[in-house]
Amino acid sequence: MTRPRPTASSPSHSASPSPSAAPIRAVLFDVGGPLDTEVNHERLIDQHILEALAAEGIKASTWDLARASVAAVASFAPSAYKAILWTLASGDRAVAERAYEALAARAPERQRARGGIELRPGVGALLRSLHGRGLLLGLAANQPQAAVAELDRFGIGRLFSHREVSGHHGYRKPDVRLFLRACDDLGVAPAECLMVGDRIDNDIVPTKLLGMRTVLFRTGRHAGQLPRSLDDLPDAEVSSVEDLAGAIDRLLALA
Repeated sequence: MTRPRPTASSPSHSASPSPSAAPIRAVLFDVGGPLDTEVNHERLIDQHILEALAAEGIKASTWDLARASVAAVASFAPSAYKAILWTLASGDRAVAERAYEALAARAPERQRARGGIELRPGVGALLRSLHGRGLLLGLAANQPQAAVAELDRFGIGRLFSHREVSGHHGYRKPDVRLFLRACDDLGVAPAECLMVGDRIDNDIVPTKLLGMRTVLFRTGRHAGQLPRSLDDLPDAEVSSVEDLAGAIDRLLALA
């Protein structure tokens, strides 16, 4: 399904880190987006949202869903799915809650249907390269514990020295405690970290508050998300693994 994007254009520039910034010793990765393309996952989510609403007597079209998705992303809603359901349920709390429960209950079905993580082509080689250069790698993701086993299945899970996600400790982005836990586990200060994520609200804003360098990977449902101000600008924006590798190299050279 093609989603309408915000009419404003995406920023064509990024903030420039200070040349005197601390050396980067660790790179944190979100799972959904940079590592997992989630193409089939998001398609199934959209289908199940419409089916959950239909069960409540609400006949929403794919266009209705697309508009609600754009609004959820633009509003920096922590859970885009809850925000979409809230909008399409016209603010009926009971309906929105039941629909979300039905959507959440089908998570195992979606996982089976898409066959697990949809690993982004080329990202495994990039992770191995970063690991081989002596950089510490860590996960920083709102994911169930099973996501780590999925990464292991692809032979890249053990490249991460910090292997916890929200399903292990209960912290969920944008809660900065998720990132601080990763730093503690890796034995680095936040200023020594680079965060790679696909959301300005969940990945860029909280880590900039902590003093991390940031790379926004524009992909998926949040690809059109715009910063609210200069404070939300990442240090770099990319849309491919090749661009990501180049951005990381440039930020390492500046540190």
